[in-house]
Amino acid sequence: MTGSTNGAEIVVGYDGSPDAAAALDWALDQARRSGRPVRLVYVFEWLTVAGWVGPGVTPGMWPDEQARQQVEELVGKAAADAGAANPELTVHGEVRDGPPALVLEESSAEADLVVLGGRGHGGFAGLLAGSTAVSVTAHAHCPVVVVRRDTADAARSGHVTVGVDGSEPSLVALGYAVEEAALRRVPLRVLRSWQPRGEQANLTGEQARDAAMAEDRAELDEAVRRWRETFPDVEVSVETGTSAPAGLLIESSRRSQLVVVGTRGRGGLRGMLLGSVSQQLIQHAHCPVAVVRER
Repeated sequence: MTGSTNGAEIVVGYDGSPDAAAALDWALDQARRSGRPVRLVYVFEWLTVAGWVGPGVTPGMWPDEQARQQVEELVGKAAADAGAANPELTVHGEVRDGPPALVLEESSAEADLVVLGGRGHGGFAGLLAGSTAVSVTAHAHCPVVVVRRDTADAARSGHVTVGVDGSEPSLVALGYAVEEAALRRVPLRVLRSWQPRGEQANLTGEQARDAAMAEDRAELDEAVRRWRETFPDVEVSVETGTSAPAGLLIESSRRSQLVVVGTRGRGGLRGMLLGSVSQQLIQHAHCPVAVVRER
């Protein structure tokens, strides 16, 4: 399929599941905005689920030529259908063998973006229930977007939300979020959940805590100011509060088309990908979630 070839690809983890189809739709929508080519990557991990090799494929413990052909036809048809519906885009598909997380992390090294469905089958079975999503989002060399099929409609309206706590990864996420808001021509909502850190944990009295929060807010305003100057057409709002970070971001996702976070932070977003906050966001947000480790 011929079309635009504007730089690095958007890689879609594809296994034929409904969530993978939602991820592909999201990726194609993103590609129409950016002009990026799209590559569907089906990852085989043959012995992950004994007797299962792929949707519509005859069960068997070991791979054979017939099973391989069926999967290649599945991916080829999905890529061909996507390309036919979007003739202005370049869409390819491929089948690779190996652990899904490792294959996708390797693919991310030359990608502009990796897009995953919330849940799948075969190579992506239990994507969010086990270590695969954590590994890919924590170690990918480009941003990763997780799309659950129940959030697909939300991806088409609303603003972009980003969680910022002043850490370097969250500032990288802020830059990505501003660019996404500009690309989509929608407002950006910047959220910071203030939680005391370091010497702030020993503060007593409402006045002292208010002063610490004001100091953090000034730091946030300075970071946002730079992006406002770079993207003056993007409407930016900033909100700080003391609510739990997961709840703050999930609630904002009800009115968002995308929520953006860094891989790890400090204070309110500490351990975003290593603890319960990231898992709550990826599994319970009402829109797709972008996790940005590096650009």
